[in-house]
Amino acid sequence: MALFLTILTIFVILLGSELYWRKHVVNDEFSRKFVHITVGSFVAFWPLFLSWGEIQLLSVAFFLVVGASKYLHVFTAIHSVQRPTYGELFFALAVGGITLITHDPWIYMVALLQMSLADGMAAIVGVRYGKTTQYHIAGQVKSVAGTAAFFVVSMLILIGYSLLAPGQRFKLVYVAIALAATFIENIGVQGTDNVAVPFVVALALDVFAN
Repeated sequence: MALFLTILTIFVILLGSELYWRKHVVNDEFSRKFVHITVGSFVAFWPLFLSWGEIQLLSVAFFLVVGASKYLHVFTAIHSVQRPTYGELFFALAVGGITLITHDPWIYMVALLQMSLADGMAAIVGVRYGKTTQYHIAGQVKSVAGTAAFFVVSMLILIGYSLLAPGQRFKLVYVAIALAATFIENIGVQGTDNVAVPFVVALALDVFAN
């Protein structure tokens, strides 16, 4: 039942985003980031009610569905951004890939929230406040405001982890992890940061937090 409800929830989010986008209620970037934040944050908590095997299965299914929708023009709202990106496909890989790094549900949650919340907020803040502080890196346009937002949210997630996860306390290495995640998000091209950031955060926490 949990697996069925999980699939249904994601479908409802995707369908709702698609309908609002087609009615021009929301623009391309907002639609993508809405799905990015909501689905990504939901996925982060999968270990609380799904087995690791089910998460891996859904990761493969997610990858196939997103890949098919990209080329068959289904759920076009999540692919509507003009710049070339395969971020959705890389995120699907991260969902299952992290389970090969750790089976700690707290580390899994933190790793995925780095992309769903930190990356999502960086994009929102960057678009809203970053037009006057833009810079170019790895052939991409970034902003000081967006980058700062990513780092701040990344740190807040790690602080939350140190306070809530059993047996954890804040460590200075968490600052280094947040800085590394921010740097990787900056240089990730065509959506590769969607898999690189969660992997690096999961690996770092698995080594330094346990």
